[in-house]
Amino acid sequence: MSVSLAFTIVAVSIAMAVVLIQRGRLHPFIALFLTSLFLGTCAGMAPAHVISAFENGAGEVLGQIASVIALGAMLGKMLEVSGGADQIALTVVRLSGRRNMAWAMMLIGLLVGISVFFTVGFVILVPLAMSVARQTGLPMLRVALPMTAALSVVQGLVPPHPGAMFALAAYHADVGRLIVWGILLSIPIAIIAGPLYAGFVVPRLGAVPMPAGHGEASQGVSARPGEHPDDRPDGHALPSFGITLLTILAPVVLMLGGSIARLVCAPDSLASIVLRFVGDPNVGMVLSVLLSFYTLGARQGLTRQDMLRLSNESLAPLASLFLMIGAGGGFGQELMESNLSAIITGAAIGMHIPLLLLAWLMASALRLAVGSATVAMGTTAGVVGPIMLQGHGVSPELMVLATGSGAVMFGPLNDSGFWQVKEALGMTVPQTIATWSVIETLIGVSGLILCAALWWMGMG
Repeated sequence: MSVSLAFTIVAVSIAMAVVLIQRGRLHPFIALFLTSLFLGTCAGMAPAHVISAFENGAGEVLGQIASVIALGAMLGKMLEVSGGADQIALTVVRLSGRRNMAWAMMLIGLLVGISVFFTVGFVILVPLAMSVARQTGLPMLRVALPMTAALSVVQGLVPPHPGAMFALAAYHADVGRLIVWGILLSIPIAIIAGPLYAGFVVPRLGAVPMPAGHGEASQGVSARPGEHPDDRPDGHALPSFGITLLTILAPVVLMLGGSIARLVCAPDSLASIVLRFVGDPNVGMVLSVLLSFYTLGARQGLTRQDMLRLSNESLAPLASLFLMIGAGGGFGQELMESNLSAIITGAAIGMHIPLLLLAWLMASALRLAVGSATVAMGTTAGVVGPIMLQGHGVSPELMVLATGSGAVMFGPLNDSGFWQVKEALGMTVPQTIATWSVIETLIGVSGLILCAALWWMGMG
């Protein structure tokens, strides 16, 4: 097959997925499934082979990351319901002072965002941001935007969030190294897109009224006089800051420990065996969830029946996400077994296109086209992953970070996050474009620049 034909098949397939999702209003799984069948058939694969390739790809990806994402959702649910997120937020706010409030809200977003999805974290923290704005007299957006930016940053760059886990599997990255680089890059990116940009844009936006019904912290943590800020409505105290932080960081520490053991311990030593076992993403997440059942559950007065119910509730929203991730894996497998990835690899080598840039551009284009960062990241990793595995001397971890940076670009109007931020913060569409859309673009561009700098220095 010629290079031009291979490129045409892939380009038409991606365009087909975009049209089916955007114009046809099909669920992304159905769109990617049909696209995968179309791609394999056009590449000359037998019908039975087309189907088996999709099944194998979907099964392999979900087998690697589905349990980690599900366990992450359980951990996030415990953090939400126990009031642990409130405790982190209130503690950081009390320690920061009015002058550093924007930086404090950024730190809150980074800490809470490690364990919860953006939508959940945003819902939890927006009432707190409103309350802080009322108490300090700061403009509401000056407080809320740094927190929002930080939540968005960690979604695309740090495991165990779905997009990062999918790309980690596609690029065969090391989870410990990815966590380290993801956190290190998240901090400067959040600073640029959060406090610095908020300080620039808020005075230029004009008046943004406080949305009705807001102004008190979430989960019943009240700012009203006469009520202790560490009490919940059910009479139980919030979990302590130290216990909550330990629980949030437990999976990160365990997975880092496994990666460090692979580097510094003898392969057959007891320390290496134990650390690598507990540092496996699945084992580390199970242990962390069990820890949360005690620190954020039993200690907070929740019964075993309560924790079972909360675990089940946390899994319900994941069905659609798992279907999308599986379809992305099936699409990538079609590329590999149809030999299209090998052809494109040869062409990419000949054109000297840096893979970091290729992944970022493709993820950015898909984000603009379909709106969903998860779909953009999954589809890009499915296409570029097989190319990267041919061997180009690029760090798999940097490939994940570059793909994640591209997948959050633009904050387009077809992104559900755009409308969630607009409504919650009481902004007009132009104001939301000037804030949320620019913040997402700053995250994407900053991420690419930092990844390129690390690659140029031979790091990552």
